[in-house]
Amino acid sequence: MPRVIFTQNIQRHVACPETMVAGSTVREALEAVFSENPQARGYVLDDQGALRRHMAVFVDGILVRDRTTLAEPVAPASTIHVFQALSGG
Repeated sequence: MPRVIFTQNIQRHVACPETMVAGSTVREALEAVFSENPQARGYVLDDQGALRRHMAVFVDGILVRDRTTLAEPVAPASTIHVFQALSGG
């Protein structure tokens, strides 16, 4: 089962413990997390179900490019990292 990890900067706003979930795509894995933690859904996804602009998701170190369907495949041993994109200047 894929492992989903939310970074500490996200967890300052909503508790999202590291978890192992069922799913063969990024969307399926995140939906499994959100079914147990609906507050996290609103922080990570917009009202259309797409990844919010200030969020980034990586699967095994590779940036997820499809921010709308999140259909990238994940393997049972995959690690999904959910980041809050930070900027500065």
